[in-house]
Amino acid sequence: MVERARVVKVQSSSPTSDGAGVRLFRAFGHGDTKLADPFMMLDDFHSSDPEDYLAGFPFHPHRGIETVTYVESGLIEHQDSLGNKGAIGSGDVQWMTAGSGILHQEMPQRWEGMMQGFQLWVNLPRAHKMMTPRYRDVKAKDIPIVQTPGGKVKVVAGEFGGVRGPVRDLMVRVRLFIVSLDPLGVFEHEIGPGDNGFVYAYRGDARIEKERLGKMQAAFFTEGALAITAGDEGASFLFAVGTPLREPIAWSGPIAMNTQSELDQAFRELRQGIFVRARPRMETP
Repeated sequence: MVERARVVKVQSSSPTSDGAGVRLFRAFGHGDTKLADPFMMLDDFHSSDPEDYLAGFPFHPHRGIETVTYVESGLIEHQDSLGNKGAIGSGDVQWMTAGSGILHQEMPQRWEGMMQGFQLWVNLPRAHKMMTPRYRDVKAKDIPIVQTPGGKVKVVAGEFGGVRGPVRDLMVRVRLFIVSLDPLGVFEHEIGPGDNGFVYAYRGDARIEKERLGKMQAAFFTEGALAITAGDEGASFLFAVGTPLREPIAWSGPIAMNTQSELDQAFRELRQGIFVRARPRMETP
C-alpha cells in the first residue's frame, strides 16, 4: 500500500515587482531552494489594470536555468538578442532552456479584462548548465487535456492518465500539469520515491491532504499518494513534481550556477559583452 504524501509547508505568495516594474506575486523564491528542488521560483502576475504589467520584462540575461511561462489569459510577446521572436497567448506555454546564456525579453500586451500569467524557474543540473540555449512555444491546442470525474488536467510535461505532454527531452525529470476542478472535485496523483512537488492555487480553494490551500497559496509535498479536493466553488492550480538535483546553488538575480566563481564569471562575461555563447534554438514540440 502506497503511503500518503506529506505536506511539508503551505505559504502565501508575496507582492513584489520585477522587470521594469511589473507588479506580481511571488509564490516562492530565494530561501526555498531545498524545499522545492529542482524548482527555484514561481511568479504569478495578474491584473486588470494594464499599468501594472505593460512595462514588461525588457532584455535581461539568464544562465543555468529553465524558465517556463504559462499564460492563463492575455498575450506576451517575446524576443531574444539575436532576433528570434514570437508570442504566446491564452493557454500557451513557453519552455526556455537558458543553458550557457541568453538575453531575452517578455513584454505583456494590453488585454481587456484580467491578464494572468505565471513563470516557473527550473534549475539545470551541473552537467547541463552550459548547454546550448533553446526555447519552445507550445500552443494551447497542442497541450492535451485529460478529463477526469472531478475536472480536467492539461498535461504540459510528464504523463497523466496515460497521456504525455508535448514538452519532452528535458534535462530534469519534471511533471507539470494545469488542473481545473469542479466544486468538490478531486485530483489524485502518486509522487514517486524521492521526488518533490508543489501545488499553487490561483482560483478557488482546496484541501491537500489535511491542509487547506487558499487562493494564491503554494503547498510543498513529498513522495506518496496525493489527493487534492476542491472547495465549494471549485479550484484551479499549477501542479509540478520533479526529481531533486541536490547540488549546491550560487544564485543571483536571473543567473543560477553551482559555485560563486561560476556566478562571478557569468556576470563578468555579461559586462564584457561575451555572455551569449551560442545562438538559441527555436523548437517545435
